[in-house]
Amino acid sequence: MNQHARVAKAPIPFIDLTAQRERLGPRIDQAVARVLAHCQFVMGPEVRALEAELGKFCGAKHVVSCASGTDALMLALMAKGVGRGDAVLCPSFTFCATAEVVALVGATPVFVDVDPDTFNMDPASLARGIGTARTLGLSPKAVIPVDLFGQPADYDAIEAVASREGLFIVADAAQSFGANYKERPVGALAPLTTTSFFPAKPLGCYGDGGAVFTDSAELAGIMESLRVHGQGSDRYDNVRIGMTARLDTIQAAVLLEKLAIFPDEIAARERVANRYNDALGDLVQVPRVASGLSSVWAQYTIRLRAGRRDGLAAALRAEGIPTAVYYPKPLHRQEAYRAFPVVEGGLPVSEHLAEEVISLPMHAYLDAAVQERIVASVRRALKRLG
Repeated sequence: MNQHARVAKAPIPFIDLTAQRERLGPRIDQAVARVLAHCQFVMGPEVRALEAELGKFCGAKHVVSCASGTDALMLALMAKGVGRGDAVLCPSFTFCATAEVVALVGATPVFVDVDPDTFNMDPASLARGIGTARTLGLSPKAVIPVDLFGQPADYDAIEAVASREGLFIVADAAQSFGANYKERPVGALAPLTTTSFFPAKPLGCYGDGGAVFTDSAELAGIMESLRVHGQGSDRYDNVRIGMTARLDTIQAAVLLEKLAIFPDEIAARERVANRYNDALGDLVQVPRVASGLSSVWAQYTIRLRAGRRDGLAAALRAEGIPTAVYYPKPLHRQEAYRAFPVVEGGLPVSEHLAEEVISLPMHAYLDAAVQERIVASVRRALKRLG
């Protein structure tokens, strides 16, 4: 088999962390070596340095790093005192962590629907969900919009509803850190914004990690206490019930090096998304970024007519091209969450999306030649499927 044939048959990674590693390897090795030399593995100097750099990047006054994106959400809700009897409005079409933390603090997630074009929270459904919560005797306390697949939610419309109804907003930006909303960066769009540094995220570390962004010194101080067992003046003066949620110093060191090239990677992701849009827009519903917004393209997700997804996935898999489905079962249909309330009128968009979306390989190092192979395979498969 000649070289061209081998390239044409070689498996394609869904997210190519190896390519990024080849670019940054020596710098990250040196950063980790510095941590190994000073041996401050928990809350070492790199943690504070990372928090400062993240704040500069997105314009947030305070950044509280933590052990995961889930812990970030948990810290935000705990800092605001969310608990039993409270309702927190969440989209059903998202990863379970968004609703999981609500249940863990003793509150009740109330599921609302999403927009069929952006896949983000539908403000009209949010407004109805608040009414549903009150009908059930719950006190609506917060809303957690999720910036799905890299694009910010409609924060102006959501804020209008939240302000009118007395709710505070926790922006779940696990997939959107690095994006912008009407010239404002994610991280500075809500009173509390959380993100994840899971390795597959646009800005990911080499394990688990997360952060909370806020302009409130008071909330930042509470969360800094909560992430270390609720400590006060020292480790044996605990002033609140907290958790162990610190970001490891090694992960902070890795993230500092990745953050330095993040703007370049965001631009590369945009080029990849544009190539997909140009090549596939006549066959499928490609992602639509709302006017005035940008996306970091955590995933490139297309929408097909019902019944075609499995055939496309199988055809691409046979050619060494991976796909993924986010999310095949909305939260309100999962066993752990079936008992929680759903907005009056149901969640038809979430249910349709769960059957129709599929994500293609997306990362900053997806070159045009490999992408052409993916596109050609997608087009062949869809034409066969009719």
